[in-house]
Amino acid sequence: MNLEELRKQIDDVDARIISLIGERVRIAEEIGRSKRARGRLIEDREREKKVLENIKHLAQKQNIDIARKDLESIYQRIIAACKNKEGLTVAFQGEVGAYSEEAAFQFFGTSIEIRPRETLEEVFASVEQGVQYGIIPVENSLEGSISRSYDLMLESALHVCGEIELRVIHCLIAGHDASLDTVKKVYSHPQALGQCRSFLKHLDAELVPSYDTAGSVKMIKESGSADSAAIASARAAEIYGMKVITREIEDNPNNFTRFFILAREDSPPSGNDKTSIVFSTKDRPGALYEVLGEFSRRHINLAKLESRPTRQKPWQYNFYLDFEGHREEAAAREALNRVEELSIFLKVLGSYPKAKRRT
Repeated sequence: MNLEELRKQIDDVDARIISLIGERVRIAEEIGRSKRARGRLIEDREREKKVLENIKHLAQKQNIDIARKDLESIYQRIIAACKNKEGLTVAFQGEVGAYSEEAAFQFFGTSIEIRPRETLEEVFASVEQGVQYGIIPVENSLEGSISRSYDLMLESALHVCGEIELRVIHCLIAGHDASLDTVKKVYSHPQALGQCRSFLKHLDAELVPSYDTAGSVKMIKESGSADSAAIASARAAEIYGMKVITREIEDNPNNFTRFFILAREDSPPSGNDKTSIVFSTKDRPGALYEVLGEFSRRHINLAKLESRPTRQKPWQYNFYLDFEGHREEAAAREALNRVEELSIFLKVLGSYPKAKRRT
């Protein structure tokens, strides 16, 4: 068989592949409509795992000579494209190029429709009004918890349905003619400024807090300020056509931000879950000890415990707690029932698959 005949066979195969992809996309659109009509989550990571495992099994059964990682990569792109047709939209706080957007892409894939919002309040409102998901930062490994996110979760009816940890790499970004010597002002989100204290201490520049990292880059670009720089991601510099003066300026390389995925319902059990709750104890000695003992007696591991002012009366606190397991599991359900009895109030923020550490 000559080369032209072989190429013709390739063209015929490609035509069939395109037709089958089109059929898959059509079915995905129907699935999306069905999920929305029933109020179900578009994202279903357990289903995706099963699809990929089935594909690997089929390839092995048919003796298809293709590397496993290549096959996974091909189907992850197909799945991402189909999810996009299912109508997956994600709201985040900040401008295009923000770390929250990057976290959303890592969690959902790059085919999502993004909805940038100026404030965290607007992210919550967007999901409450119909956007499928929101993504919010909740804590940083260096700077601690992001208080406003936790306060809004207490007030909202939304649920946590997922989490992701993002390695944060900060860059000093400015115009193409700028250098370290020309920078007199540095703009960024207060958390980013705090994470780069050591570098900034030696820069001898005025620090100007801003609502967003990528938004700071956009602002400098639009203003044309020759003596200003921003702290943001390298991707933000690329998006807005700016120059990275210095990379990895964060004080500590172990700089991770944890994000919650918000939706109108949480996730079904995956076998490797966390649950986040908020509660307030009665005002008597040993009250918190009693609550925590309910988890200990059932051998439930606690991942995080933090107190936050109730903002209703001075020196009264709510406790935010993460534990390993899903709220539907028997031990967790028993513990939560007892916590509710022992507390003034209890709110389950959501159960969700535990994040994989990103590097």
